Amino acid sequence: MDMQSWTAADLPVLHGRTAVVTGATSGVGFATATALAQAGAHVVLGVRDTQRGRTAAATMSGSTEVRHLDLADLSSVRAFARSWNGPLDLLINNAGVAGGRGAVTKDGFDLQFGTNHLGHFALTNLLLPHLRDRVVTLASGAHRAGDIYFEDLALRTRRYSLAETYGQSKLANLLFTLELERRLSRSGSAVQSQASHPGYSDTNLGIQGRSRPLVATVNLAGRLLAQTSEQGAVPTLFAATQDLPGASYVGPDGRWELHGSPCLVGRSSKASDPALAHRLWEASEELTGVGFGLDPE
Repeated sequence: MDMQSWTAADLPVLHGRTAVVTGATSGVGFATATALAQAGAHVVLGVRDTQRGRTAAATMSGSTEVRHLDLADLSSVRAFARSWNGPLDLLINNAGVAGGRGAVTKDGFDLQFGTNHLGHFALTNLLLPHLRDRVVTLASGAHRAGDIYFEDLALRTRRYSLAETYGQSKLANLLFTLELERRLSRSGSAVQSQASHPGYSDTNLGIQGRSRPLVATVNLAGRLLAQTSEQGAVPTLFAATQDLPGASYVGPDGRWELHGSPCLVGRSSKASDPALAHRLWEASEELTGVGFGLDPE
């Protein structure tokens, strides 16, 4: 299949397959879940607000299910995983937050790092015994502004910077993808770890609680420059269903990767560093209390 012309309409038939999509009530997550359900998959929406989840699922054609999942609460992540029964083909680690100066997860981590990385780290490893095909974790071009501050991963003492803090969480997503693929390959698992980013999509990420002028500016820019959430979901759908090398990173092929057809995109040198990925994995295990899901207990 030519990447340059690939759209959600090119999804293969997914009858008999099960997918979990986190953060599926709006934006790219909603569009991803909608497309997978339409292609025949049974889609489980892992959401904080189950009422919003049911409202979203009611608009989708196909087989859907709504389950409570709060990635900012590791006890909720564990409960979701414990309740899982049966095989799982696709895990789409889509949910994310941006902003929230001083906001923390239930476990005391910076809200962005705790939700975007640690919550998905724990969820993936706890569900790994059930997984049969692949994990797709959403990153962002913002990873290039990030670094991993091992001395203060929870952001308890460091000065808050939105670009640095969000960038750290997105860099962590790519490092997680890299180290997960290495461990899966070493264990002989057929499961693949992939990453994607949506480009510039018209979503509400990062604008909740902001000033009216800023929200108005973001909304105007979205109307003029952004692609739709449906278009933003295409790299994730491609990464979830097409034949790719492990630890691939899929994004739009347009200028500055803001929009376009899915293609393999580059990442920063830090995001490609296996030693950094291994160190972050070990730190994440310590912070969450969750290890590699295919290691013998």
